[in-house]
Amino acid sequence: MDWQATVALGLFAIVIGLVMTEWLHMTIAALLGALVLVLFNVLTLSEAITYISKSHATLALFLGVMVMVRAFEPTRIFEYLGTQIVLLARGEGKRLLLGIVAITTPICAVLPNATTVMLLAPLIPPIAQDLGINFVPLLILMVFVANSAGLLTLVGDPATFIVGDAINISFLDYLLKLSLGGAIAVLTIIALLPLLFPRIWSTKLTDLEHLPHPQINHPRMLFLGGIVVGFVLLFFVIGEALPVPISPATVALLGAALCLALAHHSKIDTVNNILRDVDWSTLIFFMSIFVVIGALEKTGVIAAASGVLAFILGKNIAFGAIALLFAVGLLSSVVPNIPLVVAMVPLLKQYLVNVGMAGPEVLSPDFAGQLPNEVLPLFYAMMYGATLGGNGTLVGASSNIVAAGIAEQHGKRIPFKVFLKYGIPTMALQLVTVSIYVVIRFLLPQA
Repeated sequence: MDWQATVALGLFAIVIGLVMTEWLHMTIAALLGALVLVLFNVLTLSEAITYISKSHATLALFLGVMVMVRAFEPTRIFEYLGTQIVLLARGEGKRLLLGIVAITTPICAVLPNATTVMLLAPLIPPIAQDLGINFVPLLILMVFVANSAGLLTLVGDPATFIVGDAINISFLDYLLKLSLGGAIAVLTIIALLPLLFPRIWSTKLTDLEHLPHPQINHPRMLFLGGIVVGFVLLFFVIGEALPVPISPATVALLGAALCLALAHHSKIDTVNNILRDVDWSTLIFFMSIFVVIGALEKTGVIAAASGVLAFILGKNIAFGAIALLFAVGLLSSVVPNIPLVVAMVPLLKQYLVNVGMAGPEVLSPDFAGQLPNEVLPLFYAMMYGATLGGNGTLVGASSNIVAAGIAEQHGKRIPFKVFLKYGIPTMALQLVTVSIYVVIRFLLPQA
């Protein structure tokens, strides 16, 4: 290993360590790591920008979704939905828990899970306090559902979209092949509710009449914006099958532009305010981590790691898929899933080339073809493992960190050990149930 590979690998380990320990904000850690690579000439600035451009679809998709979500904030639709969670409970703790699942699941199927938690989680503490129950378990449940429901569609979780974009799976193909795995993950949480939250499950809620009842503002804007969102969801499904294909990223940016136009024309907010409130920190983190992983690719670290993978797995795709699902799941519980999958995608592709199951053309950033069907379970397993592993620990996913911050703002911490008590059994059972689905749906038909 030459000095450039050593620097690239060392910086990657340092960045991941800083993100895990939260000693430094994840965006600062990743940005400094990327800049040090350029300063040491491991990558030129031009090469760094090239690695960012390879992942333009991911960046464009989440920018578009963030703008659309922010444009709807003045309507107070999210506060309204939060109150409906409690009203649907009708005085029963178990209905409250099921209501959180029911409200969070469809939103997280189409919005990034961290964004959904950012919108809905602040509504939980005041409502829970009005009802006289501890809000920490409710926030933890919302996080579990948000992370799991992200598997329902291609755009629900950043890690899922990154892997899906790398193997050129369409939104519709994802729905037909992989969404059921996400539904199984959510159903697993529902089955665990009485065991994870027995006290709340058996609680009878009182004083529902004195809950705040927020009213929806700007109903005309909400109606027109709902039409825009409806078209965005429609073109997510059919866009890539049109005579002139339209990618989900393009659709999201178009939806963002239309929502900006609606907000500006209706004067409910200004374009500057909306764009100022976009989560630029997360987008810069994405860009920086793509550069850090790009350095591993350029210096041959990923190629070397793929050689080890080839030695362990050989050509046994069935064993490799299940092993990856659990290994990536466990890793993702302590390493944020976005940098994990960004590193794993080129590693897996290089492994397939090494063992002769794919041609070298799959390594090209411009590869637009399809991988052989027999190797796709490896990537499907990685999607499931990376997303569900985030439920294991407090640092496993960005939505977990968001919820912890919101809890602190309302006077309570989510201790690492407390999250672990709920997270480990949830993650373990979800990985088992989804692995059964992977075997039945993808591996047995190939046997």
